[in-house]
Amino acid sequence: MREIRIATRNSALAMWQARHVQSLLLESGAGLSVRLVPVVTEGDRILDRPLALIGGKGLFLKELELALLDGEADLAVHSMKDVPANIAAGLVLDVVLPRGNPFDALVSNTAESLRELAPGSRVGTSSLRRRCQLLAARPDLVVEDLRGNVDTRLRKLDAGAYAAIILACAGLERLGLGARVGQVLGPPEWLPASTQGIIGIQYRESDPQVASLVQPLNDPATLARARAERTVAQRLEGSCQLPLAVYSEYLDGAADTLRLQAMVGMPDGTFLLRAQGTGSSGQPEKLGRAVAADLLQQGAAEIIGQLT
Repeated sequence: MREIRIATRNSALAMWQARHVQSLLLESGAGLSVRLVPVVTEGDRILDRPLALIGGKGLFLKELELALLDGEADLAVHSMKDVPANIAAGLVLDVVLPRGNPFDALVSNTAESLRELAPGSRVGTSSLRRRCQLLAARPDLVVEDLRGNVDTRLRKLDAGAYAAIILACAGLERLGLGARVGQVLGPPEWLPASTQGIIGIQYRESDPQVASLVQPLNDPATLARARAERTVAQRLEGSCQLPLAVYSEYLDGAADTLRLQAMVGMPDGTFLLRAQGTGSSGQPEKLGRAVAADLLQQGAAEIIGQLT
């Protein structure tokens, strides 16, 4: 019996995701023993400053990648939206599970929708993408930084520190907190982060046995969407310093055709650029490049230059 070690952040949501992968491997019939290896990342340790100021979403990944490279773990499980455009050399991330709910949620104890929030209401989010779209829709709101895991953020809301907060629907639903979703914020007005709602599995390129164990877990339809969305982020050098939203979906009745939408803007919501396109799910990177090129032609490079 081979033991498979899964590196994971130790937040409740990350542990749920790792346990989900653990259960899938145990059910695979390969006769495995699967153990979780909790890791505290730099992004989990530094909670008093916005991510955009301390290095971005890669801070949730570095220690997990080191655990793989050092041989302390065989797999790492990630929320794909936390994975930067470039991963460490020698590692592979080409296995994704079927996508969960990709959209954002307005969570409030006083309002059922964004429209119902009183002028001047304090809304908490750590994301420049969410800040940008919030202020574009409601410039009269006060948006303040909010860090911490899902439970921490909900406690701050319930204590009255904020009138509302914005969280990912998938995280709430996976933790059994779907009832806290007040309003689902979705397309075309509101776009999620690239690959939001997707769980990815990373492993060493030099370990074909592990590759053979995890490849059956891959969902090709979700992988195509992830590649289209990540291509836009890569082309625009997407990071926590850039308000960038990307979302792909299959056209109704066309399992081989993707629609890809993207938005880039200023953090204060005063200037937004949008682009969309359709293309073959068999060539998702080509579609991603086309949509990114459209944004750049509209002036996205100027926004990037001001913010990075």
